[in-house]
Amino acid sequence: MAKQPNFLLGNGHRLTSPVKVGKGMEPKAPPYDLGTAKQRLSSQFATAVAEFAELPTAACPDGYTVGLITLHPQYTAKSYFPDDLLKDARMQAIGSRPARVTPEQWTKKSAPEESPTTELFVAARREDFAAFAKQLPRISESDNASRDLFKVEAFRAPQSKDRIQRINKKLDRPLLEIVLHTSGIRRPARILEAFEEYAQSLDLKPDLDRRFEVGALCFLPMRAPRELIDELSKFSFLRTIREMPGLRPLRPIIRATAKSKPFPVSLPNQEPLDKQLRAAVFDGGISEEMGNTSFANAHEPEGIGAAVDGYVDHGTAVTSALLFGPIVKGQTLPQPYGVVDHYRVLDDQSSNDPFELYDALTRIRDVLQSRDYSFINLSIGPSLPIEDHEVHAWTAVLDSLLADGEALTTVAVGNDGEKDHESGNARVQVPSDSVNSLAIGAACSTSKTWGRASYSCIGPGRSPGLIKPEVVAFGGSSSEPFFVLDQSVSIATPDAGTSFASPFALRMGMGVRAHFGASLSPLAIKSLLVHCSEPAKKIPVHEIGWGRIPQDLEAIVICQEGEARIVYQGDLTPGQYLRTPVPLPQGTLAGMVTVTATFCFACQTDPHDPGNYTRGGLDVTFRPHADKFGEDAVHPKSHSFFRQTDYDTEKELRHDAHKWETTLHRRCRFRAATLKDPVFDVHYQVRESGQASSGEKIRYALIITVSAPKVKNLYDRIVQRYQTQLEPILPVIEVPIHVR
Repeated sequence: MAKQPNFLLGNGHRLTSPVKVGKGMEPKAPPYDLGTAKQRLSSQFATAVAEFAELPTAACPDGYTVGLITLHPQYTAKSYFPDDLLKDARMQAIGSRPARVTPEQWTKKSAPEESPTTELFVAARREDFAAFAKQLPRISESDNASRDLFKVEAFRAPQSKDRIQRINKKLDRPLLEIVLHTSGIRRPARILEAFEEYAQSLDLKPDLDRRFEVGALCFLPMRAPRELIDELSKFSFLRTIREMPGLRPLRPIIRATAKSKPFPVSLPNQEPLDKQLRAAVFDGGISEEMGNTSFANAHEPEGIGAAVDGYVDHGTAVTSALLFGPIVKGQTLPQPYGVVDHYRVLDDQSSNDPFELYDALTRIRDVLQSRDYSFINLSIGPSLPIEDHEVHAWTAVLDSLLADGEALTTVAVGNDGEKDHESGNARVQVPSDSVNSLAIGAACSTSKTWGRASYSCIGPGRSPGLIKPEVVAFGGSSSEPFFVLDQSVSIATPDAGTSFASPFALRMGMGVRAHFGASLSPLAIKSLLVHCSEPAKKIPVHEIGWGRIPQDLEAIVICQEGEARIVYQGDLTPGQYLRTPVPLPQGTLAGMVTVTATFCFACQTDPHDPGNYTRGGLDVTFRPHADKFGEDAVHPKSHSFFRQTDYDTEKELRHDAHKWETTLHRRCRFRAATLKDPVFDVHYQVRESGQASSGEKIRYALIITVSAPKVKNLYDRIVQRYQTQLEPILPVIEVPIHVR
């Protein structure tokens, strides 16, 4: 008799009375007196206005320019946004970026020290900046703007060093990626027109046909002589100039040796377990032999160039990893869970023409805009470690396409983990910093003794999105290769890389869908992969995220005795308070109880505001005992379950930063006596460009596992108590378990 998964599907209920949630810790007294604040800012505004006046007229569309406001570190929460100051100065916030600053003064007893803060890009006409500079000394306490002066640490005009990132000095005419702000004036399209005109005045030609417009940013490529880059950077609405990165190398990490010889294999005779279950892979193409199977279909976008043999090797291997996982000598290949639609997005120009990086992204975008996939894998991308201050075009486009939460997308973090860690060159690569995807690193072994594969890129990610990679999956190593099919699909060859860990992780997600059918959403499956990951106490979180995903499907879809798993999923409305019970049986429980919880949600993003990137956030409160109340409280006492310190790895965060993470995961142990009808109260908050917003509904999933090892019949007792509230999730297909 087959085991039944101890899974229950439930619905939270909306609370009519608001839940008390945490607020920002605004100082009781401002760090400066009004006179000091005015004197300091008046000098800064006067200097900036003089620099604005020196800009070429052509660099200021319709007379507009852009300044930088550095917020005081104690006033960075969205509730402290300096709206009145911007209104009085006729300035419009058009973006932001994280920064660090040592304030001149603050309200803490200790001496000021370097702290995280936010820099705001603000647009206004040059004469409006000048007028406010003259008005500033006359502001009194009765003026609304006076309250915002304390929130501003500095104001300045952007310099070339603010906009130009590292560019190879050996290149006389590098291909550049230009990032423009596209808001802040009455007719935003005028910014692109003005930039084209300004570039042409320097005998430069931006490639507007290849541009990507995402949110309030425009990304476009352009070649320019090194000596003109400083002059180009004077354009007011230019945010960033950086050298266009190349494609990640797709060459094998390891080769066949005497200990890891290729071996013959035979494809399974069965059809895919669920022929309606389809995954999209974007890579270098697959061989004709692979495309002729019932498991994979080859797609080639119109106008793409010739295929490259090495890229086809890589694409075939990635598809093999998704269909079969790591191939084991002496074992028959497992029956695939579904069908792979492989889209070749690389051609014979991809390795030597940097424009091809944008062309590949265009091909990916066009497919995802025209077809719906619930499962997607990306094992390719720019050879570029992520940055805290800027979002790359690949990340911005991917997050905008995945914001509805209708697809589980796995992204390989890259194979530069052996580069220098201190410099950031080993950091996870674009677009694995996407908050609406699942970033996959590589583990070196399938055994109980495992670690991060040395080549696997490390975190932390950008905040929000700090935990990157979110999980690791087996990706192979020199001592334990990841065997994949070659182009003939009759030989298994050794290799290693996050390129294979990523589709292997997605394969597990497809297995869950095949097993349970459409009962679980892609977000719920994403949550399960994180939820069931195996932690490693001695390995830092920035190397492996939440841990290694299970090696076999059984560990995900089957619970042990004394365990029950509950799935909540659905939509959240802005401002909504949702209560989700943590089911426990009636009566007393013996021993300790472990509660493991994982939240995942998908949301719109603001690439022009990297520090406030996600528009949605969850304020989650755990209430362990229904009968324990504080004085005059409406709801039971809370317990810190998801803590900021879970995310505070290697750098200090703003006090509210963790609530804007799209994935929350933690396990806590409790004495059984301290729990009575526990619940999670969830408050969905919305911001846009760092400010409060009305927002849209978001998709969410919450996985809870209750474990009480001394209560063997825990699941049955929970079902008995909650039979009208929780529904068992039963398999629609019995998935064969592949035993290693």
